[in-house]
Amino acid sequence: MSSSSGSSSRAAAASSARPSDQELTQTYNTMKSELNQLAQKIGELETEADEHTLVIDTLTPLDPDRKCFRLVGGVLVERTVKEVLPALKTNQEGIKTVTLQLVQKYKAKEDEFNAFQKKYNIQVRQ
Repeated sequence: MSSSSGSSSRAAAASSARPSDQELTQTYNTMKSELNQLAQKIGELETEADEHTLVIDTLTPLDPDRKCFRLVGGVLVERTVKEVLPALKTNQEGIKTVTLQLVQKYKAKEDEFNAFQKKYNIQVRQ
């Protein structure tokens, strides 16, 4: 019987370490909110990358000395196609890199969220 009393004290310690329902709900909502924010940011960046692709595809066949306008920090600046195109391509690559990093971060957070749900046997009721 002494081994069962040892296991019951461990069970009591484990159950006392379990967060309250309110704490679980708060943590669940926080994690869910973080996932939603990451997904929203990824969507915004993907839209921005698509816009860059559209502009690059439009400018590529044009004469490199043709005048074009670019919005820089809220100011419309006159440039040539040959000046704008490399900057657009660089920006597009940067956006893609950041998007990939955010997707990796999203997957890690999602795994952490799923592990949290599994650990505390959380099931969402509709």
